[in-house]
Amino acid sequence: MKRFNKYCDGIDRRDFLRIGTVGLLGFNLGLPSLLAQQARTAANPKSDVSLILVFLKGGLSTIDTFDLKPDAPSDIRGEFKSIPTNVPGIRIGELLTKTAQQMDKFSLIRSFGHRSSDHGPADHYMLTGYHPLASFNANLTPNNQFPSHGSIIAQKLGPRGSVPPYVCLPMMHASAGSAYLGAASVPFVIEADPSSPGFSVPDLAPPITLDASRLAARRELLAKVDRYQHQTEVASNASARSVSVFGQKALDLMTSPAAKRAFDISAEPDKLRDEYGRNTLGQSCLMARRLVEAGVRCVTISHSNWDTHSDNFGVLKDQLLPKLDGAIATLFRDLSDRGLLNKTMVIVSGEFGRTPRINKDAGRDHWSKCFTVAVGGGGIKGGQVVGTSDAWAQEPADNPYGPEDLSATMYQLLGINPKDELRTPEGRPVAVANGGRIIQELV
Repeated sequence: MKRFNKYCDGIDRRDFLRIGTVGLLGFNLGLPSLLAQQARTAANPKSDVSLILVFLKGGLSTIDTFDLKPDAPSDIRGEFKSIPTNVPGIRIGELLTKTAQQMDKFSLIRSFGHRSSDHGPADHYMLTGYHPLASFNANLTPNNQFPSHGSIIAQKLGPRGSVPPYVCLPMMHASAGSAYLGAASVPFVIEADPSSPGFSVPDLAPPITLDASRLAARRELLAKVDRYQHQTEVASNASARSVSVFGQKALDLMTSPAAKRAFDISAEPDKLRDEYGRNTLGQSCLMARRLVEAGVRCVTISHSNWDTHSDNFGVLKDQLLPKLDGAIATLFRDLSDRGLLNKTMVIVSGEFGRTPRINKDAGRDHWSKCFTVAVGGGGIKGGQVVGTSDAWAQEPADNPYGPEDLSATMYQLLGINPKDELRTPEGRPVAVANGGRIIQELV
């Protein structure tokens, strides 16, 4: 069966900002700057809640998964039937049998929607909580105009221990960066597939025995970057004096036993790895659990391709939903079993949903007016359905919510005041959340 390698706009989704450990060192001393941020924020008490954002790039068809319409005409309801969950009265799609048994651990916002039906702007909207400016062009503007949720979390809360506060895997989405917040809030990117047999995180999790020549090479690299930084910094910038200190800490992080353990997915039992699924999404979710357990505050998982313009039902049945079902169900159960669910919020969503009406290619097209977002843990009530969609899932029937509301709710539960202000390099104040109301039914 044909696999979807590109989205309908023709953009190869491997065209993203590539940042690994050395990449961060080359990006305005990102990792040293991150550690400097840790020093600036260490004295402030922080929330214990972390975030795992499972972003289904291309747009999950929620009318076939979380909000089926069995009484609609055949060209609306599609091929799948609904099944009961472990919460009486809540039904979801028949291909999510494992997820149905974890329904008590998460909730569904069925009245969610927004106004962007193009991938780039919609991605940006969901990953930042801000609708992009009119000048936004996904082809010409690969970096986000507003900081991603993960970057704001990193900026406001700082790191815990020796692991980065914000991690992206198995790639970095173009709208998952720090925008005007700068290098201290960029994500650490695991640009590798955790399901690969030889998976490892370059540099951050080195071999047990570190060859002396490699260590010397890293020191030389740090020295070169340090010299470049000193040459280009404005003379009056006092923070430049601490660059070498944080550069050394960056080197220490590369050989940190705690960081190595956190990123060593091979330490997990084979049975649990099998339950998550030996695929990119499943192993990324397992890695995310390991990272939040080790202290990472936000993990963003980008998984594609959910852009099912043709053969929607075949692709969902044969490729996408079996992987989603194993990964999400096991993630919620595993977090709960380890006592981490109350401290870990999980959000599962695409940038939008799919059209209620099936097209001529047996697919569904972009639909942002109404879709479902799954959210649980971290103070979210499980086993709830918030809002309803109309008879064909075309519009919210009541209690409409959008990205601003989800952002405000998320930040509130993470211990960040949604009304706090950030500052652009020009000194312009920008609110952490762009208005929005707390989704009270969830908290």
